[in-house]
Amino acid sequence: MAAWMSAALLALSAPAHSAATDTKISPMVGGAEKQIYLPVVLASRLGYFREQGLDVEVLTEPSGVDAEDELLAGAVQGVVGFYDHTIDLQAKGKLVKSVVQFSKIPGEALLASTRNRSDIRTAADLRDRRLGVTGLGSSTAWLVKYLATTGGLKASEIRPLAVGAGETFIAAMNSGRIAAGMTTEPTASRLLSAGQATVLIDLRSVAGTQQALGGPYPAACLYMRESWINTHHPAVRKLADALVKALRYMQSHSAQDIASQVPAAYYAGDERLYVKALAEGKDMFTTDGRMPPDGPATVLKVLQAVSPHVRSKTIDLQKTYTQEFVSLP
Repeated sequence: MAAWMSAALLALSAPAHSAATDTKISPMVGGAEKQIYLPVVLASRLGYFREQGLDVEVLTEPSGVDAEDELLAGAVQGVVGFYDHTIDLQAKGKLVKSVVQFSKIPGEALLASTRNRSDIRTAADLRDRRLGVTGLGSSTAWLVKYLATTGGLKASEIRPLAVGAGETFIAAMNSGRIAAGMTTEPTASRLLSAGQATVLIDLRSVAGTQQALGGPYPAACLYMRESWINTHHPAVRKLADALVKALRYMQSHSAQDIASQVPAAYYAGDERLYVKALAEGKDMFTTDGRMPPDGPATVLKVLQAVSPHVRSKTIDLQKTYTQEFVSLP
């Protein structure tokens, strides 16, 4: 783990204990520095977990698929990652549920390296190209495969390469290891502002997601094992209350105010660019933690198109999320 990430992890997990603290919970984030996961960072930094009497240590891994493995192993109680993992895991016979839905869209962009500007102009040009994703079996890998199929390619013609996010993604693109790839903010804006990449497909806006995927695509969320939810209702409700409060903070504060609450290391060396990307992407977040209507069906459509094991199973979408802990005000 890079030094700046270690420092950020300590900053997130350092809140002092109080007399009210009675529950220790360790959720794992698939890259805490990514803007799509800001609600959990804010809930920790602003003391919302402590207000609920929770002792929460936010852990981080570069890829959501790594965080998923930690959840299944019982090492953590929840994952802050993409909702699509709940569908994939149900197809594998494992029940996990989104309990707080952070975003309505992926908040990512499929970028092409400017060194390939002349021969990669659309998704149809990605055949047999090395495409950067956070990890194999990750949400970015599924999305890249699906977007390529909309360009007329087969999922088998895509060559995903696990390169992580942030600095490792940037290095892979600039060295020529990947010709294109899917990444989040602030990484996307860094590459675009430096002239090192161009946008092929933009999933950082509601309109762009609708055009590319055909509907809302609920992505960032807190998901947990159903068995743990069933035996820890009070703790889950407190977690949800803290995270919904963070979502409401984001709606009522400026991008600059929000940025001032996160570790400076998350700016990746450019606070102005970080704030600009956040201001432009704030509408990706839900206001109440609830699942967007019709969102699960869009995600299922995408996974069925690129995942044979999901396609071969009957998926009960009602078992992939719950609204129980995010009641309407």
